[in-house]
Amino acid sequence: MADLKFEQKRSLSRLEAADQLSALAEALRHGGNAELELGPGTLSLRIPDELRTEIEVEVEDGQIEIEFELKWPIAQTGTGAGRDEA
Repeated sequence: MADLKFEQKRSLSRLEAADQLSALAEALRHGGNAELELGPGTLSLRIPDELRTEIEVEVEDGQIEIEFELKWPIAQTGTGAGRDEA
C-alpha cells in the first residue's frame, strides 16, 4: 500500500494544462519544499536535487497519451546507495 496517493482526472483547457506543467517545472527548478495548486487543494512536496524520470508516449485507438513519471526517495540517505548507474 502506498504511503500517499493522489489522483485527479478532469478536463482542462490547453492553457490550464500549461499552467499546471509550468507550476511543476518551477517547483522542480527551485527544489526544496514546493506547493502545487491542484484544483481545489494544494499539494506540498519536498523536491530533491536528483530524481528519476520516465516518459511514455502511446498512440492507440485514435488517442495520444503522454505520461511523465518522476520518482525520488522519501528520505535522503546521503550515501548514494540505491542509485541507478547510467
